[in-house]
Amino acid sequence: MAERSTAAVDVADNSGDEPLTAQADQSTADGVAQNREWDTDIDEEQGSGGTDGPGKVSPPELHSGHKLAGRYRLEECVTRLDGFSSWRAVDEKLRRAVGVHILPADHSRARAVLAAARSSALLGDPRFVQVLDAVEENDLVYVVHEWLPDAVELTTLLASGPLEPHDAYQMVSQIASAMAAAHREGLAHLRLNPNAVLRTSTGQWRIRGLAVNAALRGISSESPQRADTEAVGALLYAALTQRWPYESDAYGLSGLPKDVGLIAPDQVRAGVHRGLSELAMRALVNDGATASRHESPCTTPEELVKAIGEMPRIRPPEPAFTAPPEYQRTTYQQGSYGRPAPHPGVAQPVPAPPAPLQSRTGKALKWAVSALLIAALGLGSWQLADALMDHGDKSDDTNKTQTTDGNDKSGKTKPLKPIAVRGAQEYVAAGEAQHPADVAKTYDGDTSTGWRTNSFKDGPKIVIKPGVGIVYDLGSDQKVTTATLSLRYGGDHTAVELYATNSLTSSTPLSSMTKLGSVTTTGTSANVTVAKPTKSRYVLVWLTAMPYSGADSANFSDAGYKQAITEVKFTG
Repeated sequence: MAERSTAAVDVADNSGDEPLTAQADQSTADGVAQNREWDTDIDEEQGSGGTDGPGKVSPPELHSGHKLAGRYRLEECVTRLDGFSSWRAVDEKLRRAVGVHILPADHSRARAVLAAARSSALLGDPRFVQVLDAVEENDLVYVVHEWLPDAVELTTLLASGPLEPHDAYQMVSQIASAMAAAHREGLAHLRLNPNAVLRTSTGQWRIRGLAVNAALRGISSESPQRADTEAVGALLYAALTQRWPYESDAYGLSGLPKDVGLIAPDQVRAGVHRGLSELAMRALVNDGATASRHESPCTTPEELVKAIGEMPRIRPPEPAFTAPPEYQRTTYQQGSYGRPAPHPGVAQPVPAPPAPLQSRTGKALKWAVSALLIAALGLGSWQLADALMDHGDKSDDTNKTQTTDGNDKSGKTKPLKPIAVRGAQEYVAAGEAQHPADVAKTYDGDTSTGWRTNSFKDGPKIVIKPGVGIVYDLGSDQKVTTATLSLRYGGDHTAVELYATNSLTSSTPLSSMTKLGSVTTTGTSANVTVAKPTKSRYVLVWLTAMPYSGADSANFSDAGYKQAITEVKFTG
C-alpha cells in the first residue's frame, strides 16, 4: 500500500526535554552513528503498563536477516527500547533501502500506531516522509517508511550556526504549508521539532513522524492546530538564533536565560531578519506579546501561511564577487613564437625590460631632442623649449597622474570621478555584528533600503564598543577624495570617520589603519572630504556617535541611539 509516515520518532517535547538516547546492540553502533537522523526515541516508563504506557512487553526475537512479509529483510538495528525497535532494511521486491518500526501486537500503543500510520499514508503529500506499508502480522505491528540517505536533520544543520535568512524563510514556508495541508485532512503532528525536520540534497524540506510520532508517545492535544503552529514558530526561532525558545536546553541548543521570558529573536542575536523575527513571535505562545508591531498571533498553520504570504519575499544572497583572472599574453605576444616551450615545473627566467631609450632608435631620439633644446635656447625661443618639455611630460604621463589637488596645468579644477564599489562587509571591532546581511543595500542605488545599526541605550557617543561600520572593496587601489553618505535619521548628532585599511575583514585593528577624514552632521547626509588623498582598495566607513530616534516600525527599528546608511558613494 502507498503510505506516508516518519522515518523516525523522537520524544523531546517543546518544553525542552532531551530525547532519550537510543540503546542499540554493540554490533550496530556504527549504524546508529551513521543514521542518527533515523533514530526513534521512546519513553522508558518504569510503572506498570497502563493505558498510556507500554508496560513490560517482551521484545520479539528479531535479528539481521529476518524477513517481514517475505520481502523486508532487516539489515541493521537502529533503536531497541522496551519492546520497540527500529531497523534499516531492504525491500527485496523493489530493491531499495527502507526503514521499519516494529512493535509487538499486544503493545499498549500498537493499535494507535497502526491507525496513525494508515491515516497519514492517505495524505499523499511529498513534503512528508512516506509510509510505504503498515501491517499487523505474526503478533507484530510494523510500519515501513522511506529511507532518505541524503537528508540532514535541522538539528545537525543548526549545530554549525543559525540559518541564513533565505534558508530560514524557505524552511518555515515549506513546513507551514505542509502542516496546513495535513490539518485540512484532520491530521496533526504534535511532535514537530528539529529532529523531525529534514533538508534533502535538493534543498527541499520534509517532515517525518506525522501522527505516528505522537501515537508512539501517547500524545494528544485538545488544540492540535495551535500546538503544531507553536512548534513551527519554535523551529523558526531556533533557525534564526541557534537557541531553543524555552528555558530548558534541547536538541543540542541552549535554552533562553531563566526568568527573562520569551524575547524576540532579533534581540537574542544581532543581524536577525526583523520580519522573520516577528513571524516567529506571532506563532509562539507568549502571553499575547507578538513583537513591536503587535500583530495578531497565528493560531493555526493556515494563519501562519497567510502571514508568510504577506511578507516581502526574501531573496537568496548574492554570489560573492570574484575578481577575473589576470590577463595572460600568448606566446606569440611575448615575443617567443617559435621557441621551445618551457618544461612544466621548471622556473623560467623573467627577461628584464630594456632601460628607457637604450635601443638604437631611442638613442637617436634622445640626441635629436637634446639638439632641438640647445638650438631653442641658443635662439632665445623659450616658448619652443617650454612646449617641447610640456610635450615630453604628456608622453610620459598619459593618465594625467601628475596633476595635484584636482587641478590640471591650466589651473582648472579636475572633475572628480565616481568609484564603483565591488563588495562590502561589516566591520566588527568588538561585540556582535549589527546587520551584516544588509551591507549590500548601501550601494545598490536605492535610498529606500539600507543597513542599520542596533538601537543603543546610551549616546550619542557609542559607549559599549568603539564604533560600528562597513568596509568597502573598491576593486583595486583607488585615490579616494570624498565619501558621501545618505543617512536615515537626523538629529544631534552623527559622527563619521573614514579609514584606509588593507583587508575587507575585521582582522585589521583600527590602530593599524590610516585615517582619511571625519565629519559630524545633524542632518541626513554626511560628506567626508579626504585632506590628503591616499590610495587604498579597502575603505572603512566608521560611525562613532549617532542621534536618538523613536521606534521605526517601517524599518523594524526600536527607539534608541541609532543610525542607518541608505547609500554610500566614493569619488576620486
